[in-house]
Amino acid sequence: MKLRFILIAVCFLFSLPGQADEGMWMLGNLNKQTCRTMKELGLQMPVSKLYNTKRPSLKDAVVSFGGFCSGVVVSGDGLVFTNHHCGFSSIQQHSSVEHDYLKDGFVAHSLSEELPNPELYVRFLLRQEDVTRRVLGAVRPDMDEAERTSAVDSVMLAIGEEVSRKDSTLTGIVDVYYGGNDFWLSVYRDYNDVRLVFAPPSSVGKFGWDTDNWEWPRHTGDFSVFRIYADKHNRPADYSPDNVPYRPEYVAPISLDGYREGSFCMTLGYPGSTERYLSSFGIEEMMNTTNRAQIDIRGVKQAIWKREMDSRDSIRIKYASKYDESSNYWKNSIGVNRTIKKLHVLDKKRALETELRRWIQQTPKEREHLLHLFSNLELNYKSRREAYRARAYFAESFLNGPELIQLALSILNFDFEGEEKAVVANLKAIVEKYANLDLGIDKKVFAALLKEYRSQVDSAYLPELYQTIATEYGGNERTYVDSLYARSELTTPRGLKRFLEQDTTYQIYNDPAIGLGIDLITKLFEMNMEVQQASGEIERNERLFNAAVRRMYASRNFYPDANSTMRLSFGTVCGYAPSDGVEYDYHTTTTGILEKVRAHAGDVDFEVQPELVSLLSSGDFGRYADEKGEMSVCFISNNDITGGNSGSAMFNAKGELLGLAFDGNWEAMSSDILYEPKMQRTIGVDVRYMLFMIEKYGKAGNLIRELKRGN
Repeated sequence: MKLRFILIAVCFLFSLPGQADEGMWMLGNLNKQTCRTMKELGLQMPVSKLYNTKRPSLKDAVVSFGGFCSGVVVSGDGLVFTNHHCGFSSIQQHSSVEHDYLKDGFVAHSLSEELPNPELYVRFLLRQEDVTRRVLGAVRPDMDEAERTSAVDSVMLAIGEEVSRKDSTLTGIVDVYYGGNDFWLSVYRDYNDVRLVFAPPSSVGKFGWDTDNWEWPRHTGDFSVFRIYADKHNRPADYSPDNVPYRPEYVAPISLDGYREGSFCMTLGYPGSTERYLSSFGIEEMMNTTNRAQIDIRGVKQAIWKREMDSRDSIRIKYASKYDESSNYWKNSIGVNRTIKKLHVLDKKRALETELRRWIQQTPKEREHLLHLFSNLELNYKSRREAYRARAYFAESFLNGPELIQLALSILNFDFEGEEKAVVANLKAIVEKYANLDLGIDKKVFAALLKEYRSQVDSAYLPELYQTIATEYGGNERTYVDSLYARSELTTPRGLKRFLEQDTTYQIYNDPAIGLGIDLITKLFEMNMEVQQASGEIERNERLFNAAVRRMYASRNFYPDANSTMRLSFGTVCGYAPSDGVEYDYHTTTTGILEKVRAHAGDVDFEVQPELVSLLSSGDFGRYADEKGEMSVCFISNNDITGGNSGSAMFNAKGELLGLAFDGNWEAMSSDILYEPKMQRTIGVDVRYMLFMIEKYGKAGNLIRELKRGN
């Protein structure tokens, strides 16, 4: 028994936060232990220069890019480096068959040539503040979960609004940490005029495409360059020809010295979300609902899109961004489910829970409140299983499926009474969504997803339209879809225009697509009501579980799950051994690009323009070569990242830019749930390769001259 206890404890400790390279740390809450660990690993710059609210610091060079990625400011005139896939949508919007910037790349040789992107913004973090006591002051012991949530949300919103009332250029957001046990305010300033400056061709920025996605070794030059603009007083301003380049508080210096195995490396950006403290019941549900639905439904949808994209350039350009986003999460879900099994993640979680049960039993104060914690979790996850699974398939099949339905739902949710700026922006978004809709493709997708959804769920979760298909269309999904699209005015520019202009003669609710949207919302409401009670109990018990783990190991250094706030992760540049007899080096070179081009001849994922092949084959890399005269393309570190970190700056020990994080590795796809130090790696694109492409391929020496060099 004693030996078994020790084995469980050891297993648990290796899965807990606090290992040298694990953690997504809050800059506004760095403790002495974390700072000491960074110094021991090799950090040379003062910790006070990472985050400082009174003087410029490294955090002031890092931005949230568009709310979905990260980026870094690299020049005194507001140049921002981010990933190519982060800028992909903007590049696509500016592309056409005549000006195919996706295929050929784009470069602005002067400020006047830079392309505006009204939908983009960058967000700078100014400060963070612990407001836990104030938020939880609104919670009473007798509240149920719904009442608690309402009270907490009200205080969080009020605290955020106070920031904007004091300064209209600021945004205050209170975020949840540690499963709802802690709350912090982040204060931001947004800049809304962001222009495209440089994009490499997709043969660089997307080299390897789906084949190489989430894989190492990698040879993808995943970067693009934008510029922030402000008014003449350097304040945020909407797009205007009169705006001027933004003058940043802090500029990240560029390192041309590279790295070696074991070099200190830190990543600074905005990771989206992790579930490191989720119970085994929650992990199992995630595998069988959200992940499984994305795998099944998106697989069907993407196969149709891909066939059409490969057949016509116009469709390739229209659907490139949509396909890229969908495919990324589709492959991620496949990898997560696979790795959870391969790395025995559930077994490790259950070992933790066994130890936690024992601790609760042996601690009178804990036993009094948490005796039924695990039985409640198990019961409530089981209670919502079928409805929750059906809802996941429903969301993928309909809410994230046919674009006509997405358009109808956008119209149903539209608020013409909102702030004028928001109304105009939302109307523009709807117009752009319609512009990229091909009705023939969308009908194929809709018919295919109708069949797939019906095959995956119990008949109790079929919306009313299935009865209509059976009785009025002889059970033929395609006939129903053809009829729906033929009868809906939303499929015509005229119908959409009548909605946008609020034509009083257009009875929008009589449109069959809108009617279907209402039916689908009604069915979704029924599903939500079916899982509501169990979901409330799960939220409460997962919060209690999170807090109990932290109390049990009170001496350990815990970091909160990612939640789209700025985080620091750190570690070293290092390779890894994914399986017996296989060892991966810590970086790749242009030699690997040429090898893949030859090995995958005829594969569009690895096609590279002849002039690029010639450029890379020349071996003339100048100041961007390493000490061997080679050109590094990508490198890996054991920094801890997740989605949202795309475009994050990867710095050396002096705070100089080494490259941009853009991906994780296939062998550690379960990293959002459990960090595996021997397997998990962050893939970054080398800044020297980026600069080489800007200068030698883009002929944009003007951009190189803007950059600040490191010491």
